[in-house]
Amino acid sequence: MEKVNSIHLDISGQICPSCLLLTLKELNQHAAAVRAGQTEIVVTTDDRQATATIPDAVSKMGYAAEVSRVDAGYRIRVCAKR
Repeated sequence: MEKVNSIHLDISGQICPSCLLLTLKELNQHAAAVRAGQTEIVVTTDDRQATATIPDAVSKMGYAAEVSRVDAGYRIRVCAKR
């Protein structure tokens, strides 16, 4: 099994659309590696709206997103679709 590189992006304290724009900026910088399944972007946020806008936007771009609840807010994992 190939090891996946995780890039962590903590945007706690930010609100949408800033959360979405920061995530898309990071995703665009690593788009080839994410599409190849070599890298995932893990976003930590405390903005509830981001749990809808980020997965919706990345899904339209052809990526997968998983949202989970963590102590300080939410974790959104963006990766290649399988």
